[in-house]
Amino acid sequence: MQATMTDLHYAERQLKAKSDTVTDEQLLLEYRQNGDRELYAQLVYRYERELFSYLRRYLGNAEMAEDVFQAAFLSVHLKCDSFQEGRRFRPWLYTIATNAAIDARRRNKRHRTVSLDTPREQDNEDVGRLVNLLESSDPDPADTALSAERSRLVRETLDKLPESMTAVIHLVYYQGMKYREAAEVLDVPVGTVKSRLNSAITKLTDVWNSSQVD
Repeated sequence: MQATMTDLHYAERQLKAKSDTVTDEQLLLEYRQNGDRELYAQLVYRYERELFSYLRRYLGNAEMAEDVFQAAFLSVHLKCDSFQEGRRFRPWLYTIATNAAIDARRRNKRHRTVSLDTPREQDNEDVGRLVNLLESSDPDPADTALSAERSRLVRETLDKLPESMTAVIHLVYYQGMKYREAAEVLDVPVGTVKSRLNSAITKLTDVWNSSQVD
């Protein structure tokens, strides 16, 4: 008996519901076993927006973020045999992506010049919960220029922070990771994550205080 369209739609919904219940870890381990590209594609789809957003903010450049995103998932493919059962996929992926982003920043650093007079496009974007304290609470349009200047100062300060500190900021405040998750990604103790955050907040607070205008 030939299946009706209703039957096919129901089957598709059931298949999607089933795939949604499969964990990232299960997808990767199954992909490692049988090489099914659909499983790999599901992993890419699950992290496409989240990871690209993280990398774009980290690198400050969409084109670089796209390159690093692709490189990170290529590494997932190449290193899937080394993924240990019992480990969580998300911190493992972020470890790969963060290391790739750090390498990209270092390669690109000698080519990056920052104008002290012209704010860059990304300076006007939301730079996450950490630097909300550096934004004006007054929505008056008259504060636009001042807010842009503060944003520029914040971005320049973030760019000058050590890579180890920058990585912690982006993982904890931008990606919402818990301290222990960020510590796992960076392979450092939880206490180190906290101390780096405190140091970063101190530097950014100094920027805020120096940008105040009576």
